[in-house]
Amino acid sequence: MVTGIIGRKVGMTQVFLPDGTVVPATVIKAGPCVVVQAKTTATDGYQAVQLGLVDATPSKENKATAGHYKKAGVPPTRVRREVKVKAGADAPKAGDQVLVDIFKAGEKVDVIGTSRGKGFQGVIKRHGFAGGAATHGSMFHRAPGSIGASSFPSRVVKGMRAAGRMGADRVTTHNLRVVSVDAGNHLLVLRGAVPGAPNGIVIVRHALKPKKDPQPQVEKKKGKK
Repeated sequence: MVTGIIGRKVGMTQVFLPDGTVVPATVIKAGPCVVVQAKTTATDGYQAVQLGLVDATPSKENKATAGHYKKAGVPPTRVRREVKVKAGADAPKAGDQVLVDIFKAGEKVDVIGTSRGKGFQGVIKRHGFAGGAATHGSMFHRAPGSIGASSFPSRVVKGMRAAGRMGADRVTTHNLRVVSVDAGNHLLVLRGAVPGAPNGIVIVRHALKPKKDPQPQVEKKKGKK
C-alpha cells in the first residue's frame, strides 16, 4: 500500500464538528492517481512508486516520456510525484489506481506543497528585522544595518540575512487531522491550513510522526477543611 497521494488544493472553508465547534478546514481534490512506475529494492535500491495525477487537461509529452507511459500502459499525466510504500506491504504494480480512500476520517496526515511566492522583499518582511526608529530625522527605518566589520574580515560572511526572493519554497505541514473523506468526488477535507495557493499541487501522506491532539486541562478543586 502506498503512503500518499497527489492532489490539488481547492480552497478553505469552515466545518462544524459534532459538538458544535467550528474549525477551519482545507478542501483537497486528491487523485485519482495511477502508478506510472514501481521501484523495488532489487532494481533501484529502495521501494517506492511514481504516481501520475489524472487530470482533465491532456498532457503533451516528448518521445522519451511517452515511452515511459507506454511501458506502464497508462495515459500521460501532467503531474508526477514519487511516494513511498508502507513497509511490509505489497507494492502496487504499474497501471494500478490510487484513490483517496487510502485515508480515513480522524487520522493524521502530512501535507507537502509549495508556499506562495512573495517576490523580492526586504529584511523586515523576509526575516522579521525590527527596523530603526520611526521618528523624524532618524534616516534609518527599514534598512538592514551593519553587514560586517571593515578591517576584519573585510568581507560579508556567508549566510548573512539580507533582502532577496521570498516564498515559493517546499513546505511540509505536519499532523493535520482528516475531517472527512468523499471517495465519490475524490475530495479530502483536512482541519487547518496547507501550504500554497488554490489549485496548487500538494502531496498528502500518512503522518510520519503522528501526535495526539492536546487535551483540555481540568483543575482539580481542593477539598474544604
